[in-house]
Amino acid sequence: MEMDSLPNGTAASPGPTLGPAPTAAGPPPSSKLSHLANSLKLEHQFLRVPFEYYKKTIRANHRVVEKEISAVINGVSEAADKNDMSSDDAVNHLSSLVSRLQGLKRKLEEGSKTEHLQAQRCRARLDHLESADVESLSEWNNTRVNRILVDYMLRMSYYDTAVKLAESRNIQDLVDIDVFQEAKKVIEALQNKDVGPALAWCAENKSRLKKSKSKFEFQLRLQEFIELVRAENNFIAITYARKYLAPWGTTHMKELQRVFVTEFCKLYGMTLEPLLNIYLQAGLSALKTPYCYDDDCTKEDPLSQEGFRKLALPLPYSKQHHSKLVCYITKELMDTENPPQVLPNGYVYSSKALEEMARKNDGKITCPRTGFICNYTDLVKAYIS
Repeated sequence: MEMDSLPNGTAASPGPTLGPAPTAAGPPPSSKLSHLANSLKLEHQFLRVPFEYYKKTIRANHRVVEKEISAVINGVSEAADKNDMSSDDAVNHLSSLVSRLQGLKRKLEEGSKTEHLQAQRCRARLDHLESADVESLSEWNNTRVNRILVDYMLRMSYYDTAVKLAESRNIQDLVDIDVFQEAKKVIEALQNKDVGPALAWCAENKSRLKKSKSKFEFQLRLQEFIELVRAENNFIAITYARKYLAPWGTTHMKELQRVFVTEFCKLYGMTLEPLLNIYLQAGLSALKTPYCYDDDCTKEDPLSQEGFRKLALPLPYSKQHHSKLVCYITKELMDTENPPQVLPNGYVYSSKALEEMARKNDGKITCPRTGFICNYTDLVKAYIS
């Protein structure tokens, strides 16, 4: 089967056969065909999950066989090297090895059943995709909606409801209940502050997690160390850090340092931030304005320096109210470039408007609102603070 390429570079699900050949009544509408083709491109997860779970089961069974066979071979070699072993000891030793092989046989039978189940699930999903047909698209879409609902319920931890919906619609092989049930055990253990199942899961999938550069195991180890410090088991915490956290030092040193400092400060009731930063931030919170981050910010402003800007970054802007003075005559803003001037009667107008009026009236100023007349030299300049 051909594989379509998705935008993110992953392979799409196999392209199924789109039903029977067109009849004499004419081919199916192109819009339905296009809709079906686009729908199938979104089914990557539908096939990928059971396939990955199938591969995981095979790898787990392979590891069990390697471990047990190696132990049996070593046991036989050990018995062969002992020249002083009595016949009774030899019989007992070989009997234990036979029992181990019998146990391996049982494990392989169970593993074979699991592999067969996963293979059956992959086959069921392929069959489901190949059954997609324009004529039965409505029924196929109904099944798809149920699959999506089950997926949502599993992700939201509504496990019982998801199982009941899957059983009522007979779509157990088309949903990933067993995968999420495995995750449920780890999640519940973490909620009970038990990282054991999660660490066991990390050990089981160590190579895959390392390949994807996952930080999950590191975060688990780090949290376990933090809990030891909180419980004041300092000696055990140090031993634990040397054994489980030291190997992560080459890739996660900054995070380790941050956590060590944080827990050290908490242990002695110290503030996490240096006192100098706290006092500086208290002052900077009163000075911080949007203007401080402009390129033309004056050098007298402490926030013109990069160090202070970084320290003030998480702080809110100070609350400052500024009035805007607009000239009654020109309707222009009065500022340092066009300062306000006060007439003897108390009314205020912009310098630009009053200068223009004085130039046209031989130095006389007439208040447009009261009719009051005065000389331009009688005006008093007002300052904006």
